[in-house]
Amino acid sequence: MQDADLHYLDKGWLRFGHDPQLAAWAEHALPYGVAALDDPACADWFQCERTWFIGVDALPNDTAGCLPDGPPLAGEALRFIADHHGPVPSLHRAQVSSVFPGYPRPRPGEGEAAFRYRVKRDAAHVDGVKMYGDHRRRKVEEPHAWVLGIPLNESSPDAAPLVIWEGSHKIMRRAFAAAFDGVSPAAWADVDVTDAYTAARAEVFETCPRITVHAKPGESYLMHRLCLHGVAPWGEGASAPEEGRMIAYFRPELADWTSTWLAEGGSDPDRPAARIG
Repeated sequence: MQDADLHYLDKGWLRFGHDPQLAAWAEHALPYGVAALDDPACADWFQCERTWFIGVDALPNDTAGCLPDGPPLAGEALRFIADHHGPVPSLHRAQVSSVFPGYPRPRPGEGEAAFRYRVKRDAAHVDGVKMYGDHRRRKVEEPHAWVLGIPLNESSPDAAPLVIWEGSHKIMRRAFAAAFDGVSPAAWADVDVTDAYTAARAEVFETCPRITVHAKPGESYLMHRLCLHGVAPWGEGASAPEEGRMIAYFRPELADWTSTWLAEGGSDPDRPAARIG
């Protein structure tokens, strides 16, 4: 097994170097990302007193990830995904995540404790684990196959980078597996995972290294779907273009998630970890 495989399986994430194919895609995508900031249909995606543009489904790409008249979404990162998780599925419209100076500020309705968590713990979460009800309980509602981040512009490393707790996917996998133990997979979506999730998150904060991930246009990074992650505050003296620190994210949902979401190596629990090269 090569170093990239080991890093991804052990740490839960992997950064890819400059790739001409992905660089061409990012260059073509940037004007579409900038246009989304001024799109009235996307206005509600500005949060935290306009220091964060969440930008869900903001890019008009097709199911192959291609933008109008643009190059294909291709390159080393996509090959690695195919090796580890199987063929890239039909893709959603990419998220455009832009962060601006001053982040974080409170979201509407965000209480003091929640805002403190955003500042001190980077609003750390596992994608797809959603709150419901007045008592802020949690269920798994949007299980993803993987998370691919593609920077669209140049920003400084301290401009609200992605934060990952390395190895957290292992702790989270154990916690969710325990929460679902003895439950029919057909009922997993109804399981309250709040207590297991909260305890696992505390263990992650205590035992896993917190690292920040920065990349330039043409580079990218892949994150395991079960990693605890968040966004760091905008650093003092950080810099980015007028459109903010802009990253496109693909995070396709798993169709048959109860048989794949907790798989250790990839999307197929019976498939060994792949080798690349």
